[in-house]
This record gives sequence, structure tokens and C-alpha cells, in this order.
Amino acid sequence: MHRKLREVVAGQTVVSASASTTVRAAAVTMAQKNIGAIVVVDAAGKLEGLFTERDVLNRVVARSLDPDTTPLSAVMTAKLQTASPDQPLAHALHMMFEGGFRHVPVVEGGLPIGMVSARNALGPEMVEFEKELKDRDHITEIL
Repeated sequence: MHRKLREVVAGQTVVSASASTTVRAAAVTMAQKNIGAIVVVDAAGKLEGLFTERDVLNRVVARSLDPDTTPLSAVMTAKLQTASPDQPLAHALHMMFEGGFRHVPVVEGGLPIGMVSARNALGPEMVEFEKELKDRDHITEIL
């Protein structure tokens, strides 16, 4: 939980698209890369928004929009909560919990450098947490 986000996103390749990209093209990319969200960037690579698998369901399919003609700009989340790479993982997890979302872009100088998701963020932390639980159970047994 004390790892910095820079460590968590180290080695990630940021998958991005422009705001004019169609929903279908973004969804195909997300499926090919096996990711749940894609960052939307401007021509300079600056973060403009986020498009997620939940957006496909709630903002496209549920509204009967055509994925072949609907641009990401029409259905992305533009007002994002982002995190700095120097913040701890716990900060991003808290943001997700409080905000009810599953992805936090990690941004440095306006540029996305990685993505923390509820799906992948807990790997080492879950192992550490399970170890702590076992240690506590062992201490309880001794007492």
C-alpha cells in the first residue's frame, strides 16, 4: 500500500486514442489489448478524457448510439480525477472507492504515464494483506 504509483505503473504502455476516434475503434483496441479503459489525448499527448468498458455499456449501448459513428468525445469522461506518480497506491485506491470508479490515470506534466485499475492494483498488496491476516491469526492462537 505504500508503493508509489510510479512503481505501480512502471513498464506499462499507455494505450490512447484521440477524441475523434469512434467508439467501435476504441472498443476493438481495448479488446485486443485486454484493457478496461483507454485514455483520450490531444495531438500533444495531453490527457483529455477517459473511455471505459462501463461507458460502452451505459453511454453507448444503453442509449442506442451507433458505435461506428459516435466519437469518444461524445461519451468519454472529461472531468477526471487523476493521480501524480509520486502519490502512494493507497491514495489511488481511496479515490476509486470514494468516487465509485475503477480507473485512475497517472499523470505527470499533463501527460498520462500509466493507469491504475481496481483489477490490477491489488496484486502485491493482496499478497501482503493475506500474510498480515495469517500473522494475526497466528498471534491470536498464541494468546
